[in-house]
Amino acid sequence: MSKYLITFSRSARKELEALDGKLVNRIFPKIENLSIEPRPAGCRKLVGNKHLWRLRVGDYRIVYSIDDDNNLVDIIAVHDRKEAYK
Repeated sequence: MSKYLITFSRSARKELEALDGKLVNRIFPKIENLSIEPRPAGCRKLVGNKHLWRLRVGDYRIVYSIDDDNNLVDIIAVHDRKEAYK
């Protein structure tokens, strides 16, 4: 299995930078693991969008898209679950 390249939208990068360091230390390894397995156990496909997935990390959600043709995972958002689906 080939590795996927992880990219971040500008807004996702800003969201990560605004989080507490301990929280980033929990979230970032999950993001890194998406390069090996873009559809890990516990991830869910978002209803109504062909390419969007979400991964739960405690009370936070990582929303991302997968491009299998180009081996690319694009992190779109990192939100508290209360705001993730607005």
